[in-house]
Amino acid sequence: MFLFDMDGTLIDSNGIWKDVDRTFLSRRGIPYTHAYYEGVAHTIFPMAAQFTKEYCHLSESCEEIMAEWMELAGDMYAHVSIKPGVRAYLKQCRGENRRMALVTSSTPTHCRTALRHLDLEKYFEHITFAQELGLEKRSPELWQEAARRSDVPPENCTVFDDSLAACQGARKARMRVVGVYDGFFAQDEREMRNFCDVYIKSFEQLLYSPEEKAQKSGT
Repeated sequence: MFLFDMDGTLIDSNGIWKDVDRTFLSRRGIPYTHAYYEGVAHTIFPMAAQFTKEYCHLSESCEEIMAEWMELAGDMYAHVSIKPGVRAYLKQCRGENRRMALVTSSTPTHCRTALRHLDLEKYFEHITFAQELGLEKRSPELWQEAARRSDVPPENCTVFDDSLAACQGARKARMRVVGVYDGFFAQDEREMRNFCDVYIKSFEQLLYSPEEKAQKSGT
């Protein structure tokens, strides 16, 4: 079973949230720091809002903070681009009858908007939303639940993710992990290469050459 992250793995969307964070903080005269980035980059919406409220000493409720983030993100997910090689790789996997599912920290609204825009939903059996479960992707329980929904033992799952914390969570769930490069997490590349079973700069690396395709088709 292949379990794919969405933001930063399949689609080029991490920059959306960096822009949202910068705008949100600038409205309050608060600088965007690495400490803030570390607090919100690896987590789900409600927990990121709670961190933001405490870190920035805000009077707004977590619900108000999340609503402003949604307003700032607007319809950006309706225009997001797919990362190189992704569509071809998903087609390749489907041609091999591989089972695929999505595991994401994205909000259901943004996730489904992006999938419809890019016509990707057809590749996945189901979507596990970390936000709905109240679990972060660093938590092995999230990955175990995704495996349970697929009726597959965790050790028979391979996870594709751009986040080191998510890959660590999946490994704790006894899954194989493929690290995917994204510029948003570029500072983690060396550690990702050392930690993951496989590390790729692009899904283009996983595509068969014309010769390999010919061999597999028996021609």
